[in-house]
Amino acid sequence: MVITIARQFGSGGRKIGYELAEKLGIAYYDKNLLTLVAQESGMDPDVIDGIDEKATSSLLYSLSIGAAATFDNTFRIEPQLPMNDRLFLAQHDVIRNISHDPCVIVGRCADYILKDREDLVRLFIYADINKRVEYAVREYDVNPQKAHSVVTKTDKTRANYYNYYSTRKWGDPANYDLCINSSSLGIEGSVDLVEYYLKLKGMI
Repeated sequence: MVITIARQFGSGGRKIGYELAEKLGIAYYDKNLLTLVAQESGMDPDVIDGIDEKATSSLLYSLSIGAAATFDNTFRIEPQLPMNDRLFLAQHDVIRNISHDPCVIVGRCADYILKDREDLVRLFIYADINKRVEYAVREYDVNPQKAHSVVTKTDKTRANYYNYYSTRKWGDPANYDLCINSSSLGIEGSVDLVEYYLKLKGMI
């Protein structure tokens, strides 16, 4: 069983994923996945951190080539690819490898990369905008005067990344098995809901 979590910024998706993994006794991957990518690919960790979950910044490249055309069926990393695309392909390989064991993976198009798995559970965590702004200020020390802008811009960046590399629409309920409003249930309530869902599906 692999659980993937796509999340709006400030929705608590990362914390939900961590506590869910703890409760189920399975591995949790988020930023620590980047360490594995750096080790496997030889890419600079600082460079990886700076472009994580961002689509290629070359608009001309994106329009003329497009993500779908840059990757062959073997997902081979070509040296002429933009760094963002090389990172995506490196993450693709790592995500495939770590998914041999039960785990929770946050972001990075994991739901799309693992779309052929029958034991995949795809979650999307969202929340009311005011709650997300408050969360960003409290948990990430975002400047209160800039928090609303930071939240919306981060969501746009995540959407662009997902839409570019998956050719799907980020946040579209059709792409997920369960969409949860964490501002209604809170962190613990959201974790309990996912656990109940997994029991109903006979997965735990």
